Amino acid sequence: MSKRSYELARRLEVGALALEAFASSLTEFEWQSRVPGDGRKIGVMVHHVASVYPIEIGLAQTVAKGESVEGLTMDVINKMNADHARNFDGVSKEATVELLKQNSAAAAAAIRLLTDQELDRAAVSLYNREQLDELRRKGAAYLVL
Repeated sequence: MSKRSYELARRLEVGALALEAFASSLTEFEWQSRVPGDGRKIGVMVHHVASVYPIEIGLAQTVAKGESVEGLTMDVINKMNADHARNFDGVSKEATVELLKQNSAAAAAAIRLLTDQELDRAAVSLYNREQLDELRRKGAAYLVL
């Protein structure tokens, strides 16, 4: 494990812990509230973050190996997001937090296995901090009202 892979994995873990704390602090009303401007429920957005770790890591590993990613367009991503929102509209906080713990731990472990050379090639997209900030901007301000 390189210092860079350790630091990147640690960043993911810290972000996941922050998202877990945020999610765990929400009331059921807040969990079910829709995010203004987005339309998805806050709980669905947290579940989305938890569920895409394997996809994101798979993409990063593909790019890290020097392979290209085929067929990934904004239309594909938008459809995946819409399907997820529909399929997990009633997801529970408990199931989501457990998925977040499992998938973030697996993602961090996978990142730690990347070499510096692979990291140079990979475009690892770590949602946690950005998604948490977005939830706080869009959701928490709305929830306080």
